[in-house]
Amino acid sequence: MNRAARSLMVWGTSSGAGKSWLTTALCRVARRRGIAVAPFKAQNMSNNARVVPGGQGEPGEIGSAQYFQALAAGVLPEVDMNPVLLKPERDTASQVVLQGRVDAALSRMPWRERSDRLAAAARESFHRLASRHELVVIEGAGSPAEINLAEHDYVNLATARWARDLGGLQCVLVSDIDRGGAFAHLYGTWALLPQDLRHSLSGFVLNKFRGDAGLLAPGPQQLQELSGVPVIGTLPMRRDHGLPEEDGVFDDGASGSGAVKLRVAVIATPHISNLDEFQPLKRVPGLWLVWARTPAALEGADWIVLPGSKQVSGDLAWLRAQGLDQAIRAHAAAGRPVLGICGGLQMLGEHLSDPAGFDGEPHAQLAGLGLLPLGTRYEACKKLVRTRATFTRTQGAWSALSGVAADGYEIRHGSTQALSSCGAVLQDAQGEPIGWQHGPVLGVYAHGLFESPAVLRALFGAEVPLLDDAFDTLADMVEEHIDARALDRLLGKDWT
Repeated sequence: MNRAARSLMVWGTSSGAGKSWLTTALCRVARRRGIAVAPFKAQNMSNNARVVPGGQGEPGEIGSAQYFQALAAGVLPEVDMNPVLLKPERDTASQVVLQGRVDAALSRMPWRERSDRLAAAARESFHRLASRHELVVIEGAGSPAEINLAEHDYVNLATARWARDLGGLQCVLVSDIDRGGAFAHLYGTWALLPQDLRHSLSGFVLNKFRGDAGLLAPGPQQLQELSGVPVIGTLPMRRDHGLPEEDGVFDDGASGSGAVKLRVAVIATPHISNLDEFQPLKRVPGLWLVWARTPAALEGADWIVLPGSKQVSGDLAWLRAQGLDQAIRAHAAAGRPVLGICGGLQMLGEHLSDPAGFDGEPHAQLAGLGLLPLGTRYEACKKLVRTRATFTRTQGAWSALSGVAADGYEIRHGSTQALSSCGAVLQDAQGEPIGWQHGPVLGVYAHGLFESPAVLRALFGAEVPLLDDAFDTLADMVEEHIDARALDRLLGKDWT
Protein backbone atom coordinates (compact mmCIF):
# COMPACT_ATOMS: atom_id res chain seq x y z
CA MET A 1 0.00 0.00 0.00
CA ASN A 2 1.24 3.52 -0.82
CA ARG A 3 1.84 6.09 1.89
CA ALA A 4 -1.49 7.58 3.00
CA ALA A 5 -2.45 10.86 1.40
CA ARG A 6 -1.95 14.27 2.90
CA SER A 7 -5.21 16.16 3.36
CA LEU A 8 -6.25 19.75 2.78
CA MET A 9 -9.59 20.56 4.40
CA VAL A 10 -11.88 23.44 3.43
CA TRP A 11 -14.04 24.61 6.32
CA GLY A 12 -16.62 27.38 6.10
CA THR A 13 -18.06 29.79 8.62
CA SER A 14 -21.54 28.89 7.36
CA SER A 15 -23.43 27.14 4.60
CA GLY A 16 -23.02 29.00 1.33
CA ALA A 17 -19.65 30.47 2.31
CA GLY A 18 -17.94 28.97 -0.74
CA LYS A 19 -16.59 25.61 0.44
CA SER A 20 -17.78 23.61 -2.57
CA TRP A 21 -16.39 25.82 -5.30
CA LEU A 22 -13.12 26.45 -3.41
CA THR A 23 -12.67 22.69 -2.99
CA THR A 24 -13.33 22.28 -6.72
CA ALA A 25 -10.80 24.98 -7.58
CA LEU A 26 -8.13 23.49 -5.30
CA CYS A 27 -8.65 20.09 -6.91
CA ARG A 28 -7.98 21.61 -10.32
CA VAL A 29 -4.94 23.57 -9.08
CA ALA A 30 -3.48 20.39 -7.58
CA ARG A 31 -4.09 18.51 -10.80
CA ARG A 32 -2.27 21.25 -12.73
CA ARG A 33 0.73 20.67 -10.47
CA GLY A 34 0.81 16.98 -11.22
CA ILE A 35 -0.50 15.90 -7.82
CA ALA A 36 -2.66 12.76 -7.65
CA VAL A 37 -5.63 14.40 -5.93
CA ALA A 38 -9.17 13.35 -5.04
CA PRO A 39 -12.09 15.12 -3.31
CA PHE A 40 -13.92 13.92 -0.21
CA LYS A 41 -16.96 14.99 1.79
CA ALA A 42 -18.01 12.65 4.57
CA GLN A 43 -21.66 13.69 4.44
CA ASN A 44 -23.55 15.84 2.01
CA MET A 45 -27.16 16.97 2.27
CA SER A 46 -28.52 17.67 -1.18
CA ASN A 47 -31.07 16.51 -3.72
CA ASN A 48 -28.53 17.13 -6.48
CA ALA A 49 -26.92 13.75 -7.16
CA ARG A 50 -25.05 11.88 -9.89
CA VAL A 51 -24.68 8.21 -10.77
CA VAL A 52 -21.14 6.85 -10.33
CA PRO A 53 -19.40 3.47 -10.00
CA GLY A 54 -20.04 1.82 -6.64
CA GLY A 55 -19.04 -1.33 -4.82
CA GLN A 56 -19.31 -4.84 -6.27
CA GLY A 57 -19.69 -3.38 -9.74
CA GLU A 58 -23.05 -1.79 -8.94
CA PRO A 59 -23.76 1.88 -9.63
CA GLY A 60 -24.26 4.28 -6.75
CA GLU A 61 -25.02 7.94 -6.23
CA ILE A 62 -23.08 10.81 -4.69
CA GLY A 63 -23.69 14.53 -4.32
CA SER A 64 -23.19 16.51 -7.50
CA ALA A 65 -20.58 18.73 -5.82
CA GLN A 66 -18.21 15.80 -5.28
CA TYR A 67 -18.92 14.57 -8.80
CA PHE A 68 -17.77 17.91 -10.21
CA GLN A 69 -14.79 18.03 -7.84
CA ALA A 70 -13.65 14.64 -9.10
CA LEU A 71 -13.88 15.86 -12.70
CA ALA A 72 -11.84 18.91 -11.73
CA ALA A 73 -9.25 16.60 -10.15
CA GLY A 74 -9.12 14.50 -13.30
CA VAL A 75 -10.23 11.27 -11.60
CA LEU A 76 -13.22 9.00 -12.00
CA PRO A 77 -16.00 9.94 -9.54
CA GLU A 78 -16.76 7.14 -7.05
CA VAL A 79 -18.96 6.55 -4.03
CA ASP A 80 -16.08 6.79 -1.53
CA MET A 81 -15.80 10.50 -2.34
CA ASN A 82 -19.18 11.13 -0.67
CA PRO A 83 -20.01 8.07 1.44
CA VAL A 84 -23.06 9.60 3.13
CA LEU A 85 -25.65 11.51 1.12
CA LEU A 86 -28.80 12.75 2.82
CA LYS A 87 -31.60 13.57 0.38
CA PRO A 88 -34.30 15.70 2.08
CA GLU A 89 -37.83 14.42 1.51
CA ARG A 90 -39.66 16.53 4.10
CA ASP A 91 -38.62 19.12 6.67
CA THR A 92 -38.08 16.37 9.24
CA ALA A 93 -37.01 13.40 7.12
CA SER A 94 -34.24 12.50 4.67
CA GLN A 95 -33.39 9.47 2.61
CA VAL A 96 -30.00 8.08 3.64
CA VAL A 97 -27.72 7.00 0.81
CA LEU A 98 -24.81 5.05 2.32
CA GLN A 99 -21.78 4.43 0.12
CA GLY A 100 -23.92 4.94 -2.94
CA ARG A 101 -27.04 2.93 -2.05
CA VAL A 102 -30.26 3.79 -0.24
CA ASP A 103 -30.41 2.40 3.31
CA ALA A 104 -34.07 2.34 4.30
CA ALA A 105 -33.41 1.26 7.90
CA LEU A 106 -30.99 4.12 8.55
CA SER A 107 -33.39 6.53 6.86
CA ARG A 108 -35.97 5.75 9.55
CA MET A 109 -33.57 6.16 12.49
CA PRO A 110 -33.21 9.42 14.49
CA TRP A 111 -30.12 11.46 13.60
CA ARG A 112 -28.14 10.93 16.79
CA GLU A 113 -28.82 7.19 16.83
CA ARG A 114 -27.53 6.62 13.33
CA SER A 115 -24.56 9.00 13.57
CA ASP A 116 -22.01 6.40 14.75
CA ARG A 117 -22.89 4.01 11.93
CA LEU A 118 -22.63 6.75 9.33
CA ALA A 119 -19.31 7.92 10.75
CA ALA A 120 -17.87 4.40 10.62
CA ALA A 121 -18.79 4.06 6.93
CA ALA A 122 -17.40 7.52 6.16
CA ARG A 123 -14.10 6.71 7.86
CA GLU A 124 -13.84 3.46 5.91
CA SER A 125 -14.34 5.33 2.64
CA PHE A 126 -11.85 8.04 3.59
CA HIS A 127 -9.14 5.50 4.37
CA ARG A 128 -9.69 3.73 1.05
CA LEU A 129 -9.53 7.00 -0.84
CA ALA A 130 -6.44 8.23 1.01
CA SER A 131 -4.58 5.01 0.26
CA ARG A 132 -4.83 5.65 -3.48
CA HIS A 133 -3.89 9.34 -3.74
CA GLU A 134 -1.19 11.83 -2.78
CA LEU A 135 -3.64 14.51 -1.65
CA VAL A 136 -7.27 14.50 -0.56
CA VAL A 137 -9.08 17.84 -0.65
CA ILE A 138 -11.84 17.59 1.93
CA GLU A 139 -14.96 19.72 1.95
CA GLY A 140 -16.52 20.37 5.33
CA ALA A 141 -20.21 20.93 5.93
CA GLY A 142 -21.88 24.02 7.37
CA SER A 143 -19.49 25.18 10.08
CA PRO A 144 -17.00 23.23 12.23
CA ALA A 145 -17.97 25.43 15.20
CA GLU A 146 -21.49 24.14 15.85
CA ILE A 147 -20.77 23.34 19.49
CA ASN A 148 -24.20 21.77 20.03
CA LEU A 149 -23.32 19.16 17.39
CA ALA A 150 -19.60 18.75 18.11
CA GLU A 151 -19.91 15.37 19.84
CA HIS A 152 -21.42 13.82 16.70
CA ASP A 153 -19.76 16.00 14.05
CA TYR A 154 -17.92 13.45 11.96
CA VAL A 155 -18.18 15.60 8.81
CA ASN A 156 -15.91 18.40 10.04
CA LEU A 157 -14.20 17.45 13.29
CA ALA A 158 -13.85 13.67 13.14
CA THR A 159 -12.83 13.78 9.47
CA ALA A 160 -10.15 16.33 10.32
CA ARG A 161 -8.78 14.02 13.02
CA TRP A 162 -8.81 10.99 10.69
CA ALA A 163 -6.84 12.99 8.14
CA ARG A 164 -4.43 14.44 10.70
CA ASP A 165 -3.62 11.05 12.16
CA LEU A 166 -3.36 9.28 8.81
CA GLY A 167 -1.19 11.41 6.55
CA GLY A 168 -1.16 14.99 7.84
CA LEU A 169 -3.66 17.85 7.65
CA GLN A 170 -3.89 21.52 6.83
CA CYS A 171 -7.15 23.48 6.85
CA VAL A 172 -8.43 26.75 5.43
CA LEU A 173 -11.51 28.58 6.66
CA VAL A 174 -13.61 30.53 4.14
CA SER A 175 -16.23 33.20 4.84
CA ASP A 176 -18.68 35.06 2.62
CA ILE A 177 -17.73 38.71 3.11
CA ASP A 178 -20.64 39.88 0.96
CA ARG A 179 -23.01 38.90 3.79
CA GLY A 180 -21.23 41.15 6.27
CA GLY A 181 -19.61 40.20 9.58
CA ALA A 182 -16.87 38.11 7.96
CA PHE A 183 -14.12 38.99 10.44
CA ALA A 184 -16.37 38.13 13.38
CA HIS A 185 -17.39 34.88 11.68
CA LEU A 186 -13.77 33.90 11.09
CA TYR A 187 -12.60 34.80 14.58
CA GLY A 188 -15.63 33.23 16.27
CA THR A 189 -15.23 29.99 14.34
CA TRP A 190 -11.51 29.82 15.19
CA ALA A 191 -12.27 30.51 18.86
CA LEU A 192 -14.84 27.70 19.04
CA LEU A 193 -12.68 25.07 17.30
CA PRO A 194 -11.49 22.22 19.54
CA GLN A 195 -8.02 22.96 20.88
CA ASP A 196 -6.49 19.90 19.21
CA LEU A 197 -7.56 21.13 15.75
CA ARG A 198 -6.77 24.85 15.96
CA HIS A 199 -3.14 24.38 14.97
CA SER A 200 -4.30 22.69 11.73
CA LEU A 201 -5.89 25.94 10.54
CA SER A 202 -3.35 27.45 8.15
CA GLY A 203 -5.27 30.36 6.67
CA PHE A 204 -8.45 32.40 6.38
CA VAL A 205 -10.05 33.14 3.00
CA LEU A 206 -12.49 36.00 2.35
CA ASN A 207 -14.90 35.13 -0.45
CA LYS A 208 -17.25 37.17 -2.68
CA PHE A 209 -15.53 40.52 -2.11
CA ARG A 210 -16.61 43.55 -4.14
CA GLY A 211 -14.36 46.60 -4.23
CA ASP A 212 -10.79 47.53 -3.35
CA ALA A 213 -9.19 44.84 -1.17
CA GLY A 214 -6.85 47.48 0.25
CA LEU A 215 -9.80 48.96 2.14
CA LEU A 216 -9.99 45.83 4.31
CA ALA A 217 -6.95 46.98 6.29
CA PRO A 218 -6.33 46.81 9.21
CA GLY A 219 -8.89 43.97 9.58
CA PRO A 220 -6.70 41.09 8.28
CA GLN A 221 -3.73 42.19 10.38
CA GLN A 222 -5.83 42.50 13.54
CA LEU A 223 -7.44 39.13 12.91
CA GLN A 224 -4.01 37.52 12.63
CA GLU A 225 -2.89 39.21 15.86
CA LEU A 226 -5.91 37.80 17.66
CA SER A 227 -5.77 34.28 16.25
CA GLY A 228 -2.29 33.73 14.88
CA VAL A 229 -3.87 32.72 11.56
CA PRO A 230 -3.22 34.85 8.43
CA VAL A 231 -5.75 35.92 5.79
CA ILE A 232 -4.18 34.20 2.78
CA GLY A 233 -6.63 35.33 0.13
CA THR A 234 -9.45 37.68 -0.78
CA LEU A 235 -11.49 36.23 -3.63
CA PRO A 236 -13.63 38.54 -5.78
CA MET A 237 -17.34 38.17 -6.39
CA ARG A 238 -17.72 36.08 -9.53
CA ARG A 239 -21.25 35.15 -10.53
CA ASP A 240 -20.52 33.73 -13.97
CA HIS A 241 -17.92 31.09 -13.13
CA GLY A 242 -20.12 28.35 -14.60
CA LEU A 243 -20.20 25.90 -11.68
CA PRO A 244 -23.72 24.91 -10.57
CA GLU A 245 -24.84 25.81 -7.07
CA GLU A 246 -24.68 22.87 -4.68
CA ASP A 247 -27.96 23.38 -2.83
CA GLY A 248 -31.22 25.09 -3.62
CA VAL A 249 -31.94 27.89 -6.05
CA PHE A 250 -29.47 30.51 -4.82
CA ASP A 251 -29.63 32.45 -8.09
CA ASP A 252 -33.33 33.08 -7.62
CA GLY A 253 -33.57 35.94 -10.08
CA ALA A 254 -33.94 35.59 -13.82
CA SER A 255 -30.65 35.16 -15.66
CA GLY A 256 -29.47 35.36 -19.23
CA SER A 257 -27.29 37.29 -21.63
CA GLY A 258 -27.84 39.18 -24.87
CA ALA A 259 -31.08 40.04 -26.60
CA VAL A 260 -33.86 37.75 -25.32
CA LYS A 261 -34.91 35.17 -27.91
CA LEU A 262 -36.35 32.46 -25.66
CA ARG A 263 -37.77 32.56 -22.12
CA VAL A 264 -37.55 29.28 -20.20
CA ALA A 265 -39.35 28.98 -16.85
CA VAL A 266 -38.27 26.15 -14.53
CA ILE A 267 -40.84 25.41 -11.82
CA ALA A 268 -38.96 25.73 -8.50
CA THR A 269 -40.88 23.19 -6.45
CA PRO A 270 -40.14 22.72 -2.72
CA HIS A 271 -38.49 19.33 -3.32
CA ILE A 272 -36.70 20.17 -6.56
CA SER A 273 -33.82 17.83 -7.38
CA ASN A 274 -30.94 17.77 -9.85
CA LEU A 275 -31.36 21.45 -10.60
CA ASP A 276 -27.64 21.63 -11.41
CA GLU A 277 -28.45 20.17 -14.84
CA PHE A 278 -29.94 23.54 -15.85
CA GLN A 279 -26.65 25.42 -15.40
CA PRO A 280 -25.82 25.26 -19.14
CA LEU A 281 -29.07 27.04 -20.01
CA LYS A 282 -27.86 30.13 -18.16
CA ARG A 283 -25.00 30.37 -20.64
CA VAL A 284 -27.00 30.00 -23.87
CA PRO A 285 -26.95 33.36 -25.71
CA GLY A 286 -30.41 34.90 -25.89
CA LEU A 287 -31.99 32.44 -23.44
CA TRP A 288 -33.59 33.93 -20.33
CA LEU A 289 -33.95 31.46 -17.45
CA VAL A 290 -36.57 32.06 -14.76
CA TRP A 291 -37.22 30.08 -11.56
CA ALA A 292 -40.99 30.15 -11.21
CA ARG A 293 -43.05 29.69 -8.04
CA THR A 294 -46.25 31.51 -9.07
CA PRO A 295 -48.46 31.65 -12.16
CA ALA A 296 -47.38 35.27 -12.63
CA ALA A 297 -43.77 34.13 -13.05
CA LEU A 298 -44.88 32.01 -16.03
CA GLU A 299 -46.28 34.95 -17.96
CA GLY A 300 -44.35 35.44 -21.18
CA ALA A 301 -42.55 32.08 -20.89
CA ASP A 302 -41.91 30.26 -24.15
CA TRP A 303 -41.10 26.98 -22.41
CA ILE A 304 -42.15 25.56 -19.06
CA VAL A 305 -39.93 22.93 -17.46
CA LEU A 306 -41.01 20.64 -14.61
CA PRO A 307 -37.73 19.43 -13.06
CA GLY A 308 -36.89 16.38 -11.00
CA SER A 309 -38.42 16.02 -7.55
CA LYS A 310 -37.47 14.14 -4.39
CA GLN A 311 -41.16 13.95 -3.43
CA VAL A 312 -43.38 14.05 -6.48
CA SER A 313 -46.70 13.78 -4.64
CA GLY A 314 -45.80 16.66 -2.33
CA ASP A 315 -44.64 18.86 -5.19
CA LEU A 316 -47.76 18.03 -7.18
CA ALA A 317 -49.93 19.12 -4.26
CA TRP A 318 -47.88 22.32 -4.02
CA LEU A 319 -48.38 23.01 -7.76
CA ARG A 320 -52.12 22.79 -7.29
CA ALA A 321 -52.12 24.97 -4.19
CA GLN A 322 -50.26 27.69 -6.12
CA GLY A 323 -52.54 27.44 -9.16
CA LEU A 324 -49.56 26.43 -11.27
CA ASP A 325 -51.32 23.30 -12.54
CA GLN A 326 -53.88 25.41 -14.39
CA ALA A 327 -51.19 27.72 -15.77
CA ILE A 328 -49.19 24.76 -17.08
CA ARG A 329 -52.28 23.24 -18.72
CA ALA A 330 -53.14 26.57 -20.34
CA HIS A 331 -49.59 26.89 -21.65
CA ALA A 332 -49.78 23.42 -23.24
CA ALA A 333 -53.29 24.05 -24.60
CA ALA A 334 -51.91 27.09 -26.42
CA GLY A 335 -49.44 24.80 -28.19
CA ARG A 336 -46.39 26.02 -26.27
CA PRO A 337 -43.68 23.57 -25.18
CA VAL A 338 -43.73 21.86 -21.79
CA LEU A 339 -40.86 19.63 -20.69
CA GLY A 340 -40.92 17.25 -17.72
CA ILE A 341 -37.75 15.60 -16.44
CA CYS A 342 -37.96 12.47 -14.24
CA GLY A 343 -40.30 13.56 -11.41
CA GLY A 344 -41.62 16.24 -13.76
CA LEU A 345 -42.45 13.55 -16.32
CA GLN A 346 -44.35 11.63 -13.65
CA MET A 347 -46.38 14.73 -12.71
CA LEU A 348 -47.37 15.23 -16.36
CA GLY A 349 -49.00 11.78 -16.51
CA GLU A 350 -52.56 10.67 -15.83
CA HIS A 351 -51.95 9.13 -12.44
CA LEU A 352 -49.36 8.03 -9.86
CA SER A 353 -49.65 4.96 -7.63
CA ASP A 354 -47.62 4.60 -4.44
CA PRO A 355 -49.33 2.13 -2.07
CA ALA A 356 -46.15 1.52 -0.02
CA GLY A 357 -45.17 5.19 0.28
CA PHE A 358 -41.76 5.06 -1.45
CA ASP A 359 -42.26 8.60 -2.76
CA GLY A 360 -43.96 10.02 0.33
CA GLU A 361 -47.30 9.32 1.99
CA PRO A 362 -48.85 6.04 0.77
CA HIS A 363 -51.67 6.43 -1.75
CA ALA A 364 -53.48 4.02 -4.05
CA GLN A 365 -53.74 6.47 -6.91
CA LEU A 366 -53.12 10.18 -7.28
CA ALA A 367 -54.19 12.21 -10.31
CA GLY A 368 -51.40 13.79 -12.34
CA LEU A 369 -51.66 16.84 -14.59
CA GLY A 370 -53.08 14.70 -17.41
CA LEU A 371 -50.87 16.14 -20.15
CA LEU A 372 -49.24 12.81 -21.06
CA PRO A 373 -51.17 9.48 -21.25
CA LEU A 374 -48.85 7.79 -18.77
CA GLY A 375 -49.20 5.98 -15.45
CA THR A 376 -46.45 5.71 -12.84
CA ARG A 377 -46.07 3.22 -10.00
CA TYR A 378 -43.45 3.60 -7.28
CA GLU A 379 -41.41 0.56 -6.32
CA ALA A 380 -38.79 -0.29 -3.70
CA CYS A 381 -35.96 -0.75 -6.18
CA LYS A 382 -34.29 2.54 -7.04
CA LYS A 383 -32.97 2.78 -10.57
CA LEU A 384 -29.45 4.17 -10.79
CA VAL A 385 -27.88 4.11 -14.24
CA ARG A 386 -25.83 6.15 -16.65
CA THR A 387 -27.13 5.75 -20.17
CA ARG A 388 -26.79 6.78 -23.78
CA ALA A 389 -30.20 8.21 -24.67
CA THR A 390 -31.36 8.58 -28.27
CA PHE A 391 -34.34 10.60 -29.53
CA THR A 392 -36.35 8.93 -32.30
CA ARG A 393 -39.35 10.66 -33.88
CA THR A 394 -39.92 13.88 -31.99
CA GLN A 395 -42.35 16.30 -33.61
CA GLY A 396 -43.48 19.92 -33.55
CA ALA A 397 -41.67 22.08 -31.00
CA TRP A 398 -39.30 19.20 -30.24
CA SER A 399 -38.63 18.03 -33.81
CA ALA A 400 -35.04 19.33 -33.74
CA LEU A 401 -34.19 16.53 -31.31
CA SER A 402 -35.00 13.73 -33.76
CA GLY A 403 -31.96 11.50 -34.13
CA VAL A 404 -29.95 13.28 -31.42
CA ALA A 405 -28.06 11.06 -28.96
CA ALA A 406 -26.69 12.21 -25.62
CA ASP A 407 -25.23 10.83 -22.41
CA GLY A 408 -27.48 11.09 -19.38
CA TYR A 409 -28.33 9.41 -16.09
CA GLU A 410 -31.39 8.11 -14.26
CA ILE A 411 -32.11 8.26 -10.51
CA ARG A 412 -35.66 7.20 -9.71
CA HIS A 413 -38.08 4.89 -7.92
CA GLY A 414 -41.02 5.23 -10.34
CA SER A 415 -41.80 2.90 -13.23
CA THR A 416 -43.88 4.45 -16.03
CA GLN A 417 -46.08 2.87 -18.69
CA ALA A 418 -47.93 4.40 -21.63
CA LEU A 419 -51.72 4.14 -21.21
CA SER A 420 -52.63 4.63 -24.87
CA SER A 421 -50.94 5.13 -28.20
CA CYS A 422 -48.64 7.80 -26.82
CA GLY A 423 -45.43 7.19 -28.72
CA ALA A 424 -42.06 6.77 -27.06
CA VAL A 425 -39.59 9.29 -28.45
CA LEU A 426 -36.53 8.62 -26.29
CA GLN A 427 -34.87 5.27 -25.65
CA ASP A 428 -31.94 4.13 -23.56
CA ALA A 429 -28.91 2.16 -24.72
CA GLN A 430 -30.93 -1.08 -24.47
CA GLY A 431 -33.78 0.31 -26.57
CA GLU A 432 -36.16 0.72 -23.61
CA PRO A 433 -38.49 3.76 -23.72
CA ILE A 434 -37.51 6.56 -21.32
CA GLY A 435 -39.32 9.50 -22.95
CA TRP A 436 -42.75 10.28 -24.45
CA GLN A 437 -44.34 13.14 -26.36
CA HIS A 438 -47.94 14.26 -26.76
CA GLY A 439 -48.36 17.43 -28.81
CA PRO A 440 -46.12 20.16 -27.32
CA VAL A 441 -45.56 18.17 -24.11
CA LEU A 442 -42.39 16.10 -23.75
CA GLY A 443 -41.42 13.98 -20.75
CA VAL A 444 -38.03 12.31 -20.32
CA TYR A 445 -36.44 10.19 -17.61
CA ALA A 446 -32.87 11.08 -18.59
CA HIS A 447 -31.23 13.78 -16.50
CA GLY A 448 -28.31 15.78 -17.85
CA LEU A 449 -29.44 16.24 -21.44
CA PHE A 450 -28.79 20.00 -21.34
CA GLU A 451 -25.17 19.18 -20.56
CA SER A 452 -24.87 17.61 -24.02
CA PRO A 453 -23.39 19.85 -26.73
CA ALA A 454 -25.46 17.93 -29.30
CA VAL A 455 -28.73 18.73 -27.51
CA LEU A 456 -27.81 22.40 -27.08
CA ARG A 457 -26.92 22.70 -30.75
CA ALA A 458 -30.15 21.01 -31.83
CA LEU A 459 -32.45 23.10 -29.60
CA PHE A 460 -30.68 26.46 -29.57
CA GLY A 461 -28.02 26.36 -32.28
CA ALA A 462 -25.54 27.32 -29.59
CA GLU A 463 -22.24 26.26 -28.12
CA VAL A 464 -21.70 27.02 -24.44
CA PRO A 465 -18.56 26.77 -22.28
CA LEU A 466 -17.99 23.30 -20.91
CA LEU A 467 -17.65 22.37 -17.24
CA ASP A 468 -13.92 21.95 -17.74
CA ASP A 469 -13.74 25.64 -18.67
CA ALA A 470 -15.48 26.47 -15.37
CA PHE A 471 -12.91 24.42 -13.42
CA ASP A 472 -10.08 26.33 -15.06
CA THR A 473 -11.79 29.67 -14.39
CA LEU A 474 -12.06 28.85 -10.69
CA ALA A 475 -8.48 27.59 -10.51
CA ASP A 476 -7.22 30.75 -12.23
CA MET A 477 -9.05 32.87 -9.66
CA VAL A 478 -7.54 30.94 -6.75
CA GLU A 479 -4.02 31.15 -8.18
CA GLU A 480 -4.42 34.88 -8.75
CA HIS A 481 -5.96 35.86 -5.40
CA ILE A 482 -4.53 33.44 -2.83
CA ASP A 483 -1.01 34.16 -1.63
CA ALA A 484 1.36 32.10 -3.79
CA ARG A 485 3.58 30.96 -0.92
CA ALA A 486 0.55 29.98 1.15
CA LEU A 487 -0.86 28.01 -1.79
CA ASP A 488 2.48 26.28 -2.25
CA ARG A 489 2.44 25.27 1.42
CA LEU A 490 -1.14 23.98 1.22
CA LEU A 491 -0.52 21.87 -1.87
CA GLY A 492 3.22 21.20 -1.53
CA LYS A 493 4.66 17.75 -1.26
CA ASP A 494 7.09 18.55 1.57
CA TRP A 495 4.83 18.88 4.59
CA THR A 496 3.63 16.19 6.98
